[in-house]
Amino acid sequence: MSAEIILKANHISKNFGLTHALKDISIQIERGEIIGLIGENGSGKSTFSSIISGVYPATSGTLELKGQPYKPSDTMDAQRCGISMVAQEMGTLPGIGVADNIFLGREEKFTKYGIVNRKEMYQEAAKAMEVVGVAGINPADPISRYSLEERKLIEVVRALYSEPEIFIVDETTTALSQKGRDIIYKILRRLQEQDKSVLFISHDLEELMTVCSKLIILRDGVFIEELEQKDFEEERIKELMVGRKLTGDYYRSDYDGNFGEEVVLKAENVHIKQVLEGVSLELHKGEILGIGGLTDCGMHELGRVLFGIEKPVYGEAVLGNGEVIHSPKQAIKNKIGYVSKNRDQEALILSASIMDNMVLPSLSKISSAGLIFKGAEKKFTARQVDGLSIKCREITQDVKDLSGGNKQKVVFGKWLANESEIFILDCPTRGIDIGVKAFMYQLMYQLKKENKSIIMISEELPELIGMSDRIMILRKGRVQKIFERSPKLSESVIIKEMV
Repeated sequence: MSAEIILKANHISKNFGLTHALKDISIQIERGEIIGLIGENGSGKSTFSSIISGVYPATSGTLELKGQPYKPSDTMDAQRCGISMVAQEMGTLPGIGVADNIFLGREEKFTKYGIVNRKEMYQEAAKAMEVVGVAGINPADPISRYSLEERKLIEVVRALYSEPEIFIVDETTTALSQKGRDIIYKILRRLQEQDKSVLFISHDLEELMTVCSKLIILRDGVFIEELEQKDFEEERIKELMVGRKLTGDYYRSDYDGNFGEEVVLKAENVHIKQVLEGVSLELHKGEILGIGGLTDCGMHELGRVLFGIEKPVYGEAVLGNGEVIHSPKQAIKNKIGYVSKNRDQEALILSASIMDNMVLPSLSKISSAGLIFKGAEKKFTARQVDGLSIKCREITQDVKDLSGGNKQKVVFGKWLANESEIFILDCPTRGIDIGVKAFMYQLMYQLKKENKSIIMISEELPELIGMSDRIMILRKGRVQKIFERSPKLSESVIIKEMV
């Protein structure tokens, strides 16, 4: 006997101008399922979830919720009907408190005679966080006091407060540490036990295969296949996603681990209170130096110190010529590029165009007598868009409209265009699909062969092992061990040094 169908999508299509984001999609969601929605960037995953969560309407096709016609006017209407989503982009509002964010649009629940009962609101927020399993956050605090991960968990609390029957998780786990991910997994299992449904979007194939009871694969806005858990097989799923067998090397195939003797960048005895304790490193010409560890080991802060964003209590980042790095401006002038793990918050100006983002570090290169001409900007940007195969309608398109993988290509592109010699890459493949990941790894290896130097900070051991000449493991803010490149190096050996 099959389970009750809670949501049915019938021939859904969505166009954005001339772009066909979804083409004739028919999907059904049954009670008690955790369905993984998977596909390359631009496959239509977020578009589909946005339609059923009320972000925008379908161009054509119909939805049925529990057997009745369903056409949400907005996200609040969708929530009232029992569908909540945590989107990929940051969804908390700055400038207001934690509780205000949780009860956004529901303030009347605590309002009497036009006055909000703050005490009651804080108590209810604390209760809502406790139910979800989020600890250590004060409902009365301003939202700005908390990290990206904590703010994302506050969004989860807000989405679950209405006790939805369908909970949509769109790329949320990419912003979370393992501890945060475990909270999400626990929530998903509880919802499944309550006979509710989950639509789970992630680029982490291992995560999807572990968490989900079913996978739905989209490609170029088209439904490709639905797989039951018993049919999950990694290579088969990858092939369905990209429409072909992935051939050639995914990571590097060489194991020589060679690089030049010249040191191009150093960290000397870097201390950050309660984060880093006397960390030193040397990056050589033509080297890919991997830095790994648990999320709170200090590796992300180290990358920020090396680019001049974060100031250590003592110790310093030093170029090969002896110049101390004090600011990002100085780092950029010295041909250093930095890819932040928080792409949408720190690496891009989302409201600006592809062109405006691409030319930003290189304005001095394309200016003439102090003037910047549009023709020069367009030619400069088009070269990177073509070279990196960035999928877009036009170079004047807003970056916020691009898929995650294409956004990341824009971030890479601006540093390539600036002819950077040193790249500091913090989680460079986070939140991008398997095809773009392979492209990024090939690009990194090509940069190494061109004698460029790369620091790759990553929470993914396979890519550290697969791409690095040396891997430096941090533990509790200290250098624990450095591994040389070797075909014998395994995840289990590295994990022992991390924990």
